[in-house]
Amino acid sequence: MPRIYDLCARVQNGFRARLQSIAVPDTKMNLAVCNILYREGFVSAVARGNHMAPDATYTPTTTDNIATRRLWLTLKYKDNRPALNSLSVVSKPSKKVTFTVNQMKDLAAGRRAKFIKPLAPGEIAILNTNRGVLELEEALKQNVGGEIIARAS
Repeated sequence: MPRIYDLCARVQNGFRARLQSIAVPDTKMNLAVCNILYREGFVSAVARGNHMAPDATYTPTTTDNIATRRLWLTLKYKDNRPALNSLSVVSKPSKKVTFTVNQMKDLAAGRRAKFIKPLAPGEIAILNTNRGVLELEEALKQNVGGEIIARAS
């Protein structure tokens, strides 16, 4: 199963190569993270497709085509500069980083929490909670803690 660091590497490499769109494996975790990146304005579009191109019409994922299904991200640039400068993994399989709500409030307020640097203006943190994959502000509104899986700026 592809992990979050695979998604981070593919997105960063796509921006560095100045690609218009990239394909990432179609998993629930990748879809949730890509939707957060879309809502926060780091990518222009998220579409499902196969390994060749995005689908023109809806194609359901079945057991016959599951190996070829991809998420296609349209990357966003402004003045020939990428909208996303950095997408880095925080929590790794060897060291899980879980935060309580109070620790997340410190992180959002610009204070160091555990060994994680505070978020800079325009930077987001992506969390895996018991209510799904959420952005830091959404998790604070819902008053849930969880594992910080990535940060994007």
